[in-house]
Amino acid sequence: MSSDSARTEGTTGTTDSAAFWENHYAGVEPQWGTRPNAVLAEVVTALAPAPIGSGRALDLGCGHGGDALWLAARGWDVTAVDVSATALGRVAAGAAAAGHAGRVHPDRHDLARSFPEGVFELVAASYFHTPVEIPRDQVLRRAAEAVAPGGLLVLVEHASLAPWSWRNGDEDVRFPTPDEVRASLRLDGGWRTERCHAPRRTATGPGGETATVTDNVIAVRRLRPQREV
Repeated sequence: MSSDSARTEGTTGTTDSAAFWENHYAGVEPQWGTRPNAVLAEVVTALAPAPIGSGRALDLGCGHGGDALWLAARGWDVTAVDVSATALGRVAAGAAAAGHAGRVHPDRHDLARSFPEGVFELVAASYFHTPVEIPRDQVLRRAAEAVAPGGLLVLVEHASLAPWSWRNGDEDVRFPTPDEVRASLRLDGGWRTERCHAPRRTATGPGGETATVTDNVIAVRRLRPQREV
């Protein structure tokens, strides 16, 4: 999505992110996003196969709730965040239909101005983007601050959207090193980088259309403080 406000205004009639996404979800059938992001699922399965600590997860930009429902089915207590009331309504309905109403908690935030309170053992941000101006780096750093000791922050972004991406032409992507990721998120020595790569995959849209996309995958864990001897 473009962050050019003028371009957004010309195509949607508004520069308000909530209004844009309400318009978007009104015209999209609910099947979009009902399955989890495949890359996120692979990373969480490998690095956090079972809930840790209190088992609280935060799903930023939950859309139709595919990630939130997948996490709930695996025992996580999920706060599902979106700016769109329509999206959150679909997430709630999906959770109730799947028998996970007690584990999925819709919470409306635009993230640029408001952010959910509390700490979480898993914070997932898949394709967190917006058509209007938003302090991306600030929001992603706030996401890191919300991770509990021992918890995991997983970011999945299209390569052309991630703030730490560099593109050469239409195909080549130089994915950043772990040190560059840590610097971008302003992480100190209390974090460990567990994934930092850019897999390519075939994505299928709700209408059956397919495309090859490159995803930036970053997973970092906040280390538990060492006990003094």
